[in-house]
Amino acid sequence: MNARQVKSDLESQYPHKKIIFLPPDNPTEIICEIDPASEHPSHSRIIAVIDKSATHLHKVSTESYTVLKGELNLFLNGQKKALKQGESYQIKPWTIHWAEGNET
Repeated sequence: MNARQVKSDLESQYPHKKIIFLPPDNPTEIICEIDPASEHPSHSRIIAVIDKSATHLHKVSTESYTVLKGELNLFLNGQKKALKQGESYQIKPWTIHWAEGNET
């Protein structure tokens, strides 16, 4: 992932928004907080540029993915779900998941 270029693109599209590198030293996922939960605990909205996200789950929240560019493979409790540009998928709580793409 070209982290510098991704950061520059996000800063130009979403000025003054918080950008987070995951992991910080060699990112495989970059998040831009468009509408953070700190402003309203009921929801948040981010733009994520993903090569590979960390495996995780949510105990309460439903996570929605919409592919804006490229293709994304979601892994849901070990099952692969392929998404193409324009497609969406909602991940229910307690689903162990991660995503893989190419600056998707």
